[in-house]
Amino acid sequence: MDNTALTVDARFWDGIAERYAAKPIENMPAYERKLELTRARLQPTDTVLDFGCGTGSLALTLSKHVSHVHGLDVSSEMVGIATRKAADAGVRNTTFHHGTLETRTFAPGTFDVVCAYNILHLVKDLRETVQTLSRLLKPGGCFVASTVCLGESWVPYGALIGAMRWFGKAPRVFIFDRAEVVAEFQHAGLVEIEQPEVGAKKTTHFALASKAA
Repeated sequence: MDNTALTVDARFWDGIAERYAAKPIENMPAYERKLELTRARLQPTDTVLDFGCGTGSLALTLSKHVSHVHGLDVSSEMVGIATRKAADAGVRNTTFHHGTLETRTFAPGTFDVVCAYNILHLVKDLRETVQTLSRLLKPGGCFVASTVCLGESWVPYGALIGAMRWFGKAPRVFIFDRAEVVAEFQHAGLVEIEQPEVGAKKTTHFALASKAA
């Protein structure tokens, strides 16, 4: 693991945590559609992992429909905000963890559902991350991901993001296309991959899949 880069990224997210929490959702209809499709996969007895939970909005929304939600994020400030939001709302079936998949280990087969909203394009090793998340799912469990895929765009995002990162205005962002994401799902033993249209930007890839039994 690239600890130096990870620390820099954690500091970036810590620094914008309050602004991030206050920022309105950019495309509410698309977000609501994603939530609708995600909720359709949930059962009241489910235990859910919200990987890259940020300030806890998704986890708190899903908590109304399941037994328990665990949120995990590299930013201690965002985890702190998420924890306070849960307390203020009187939500008792959420637990927010500060750390990474390496530092906050969960037993294989712990979760019925794993959500990875707006996070897979921020991890250094997409294959390893998807494989780890797949291992955390129970057989037949559901994997849901919304991922920024910049690889199919004509815009030179690599150069632009690199310049912004140099000035501390952006985190690390890894550039790949939708086909690469789907290939990693398949490599990790995820099946029945659905890629519904949700009305999001062309650079957003939304997918639901199942863990092979």
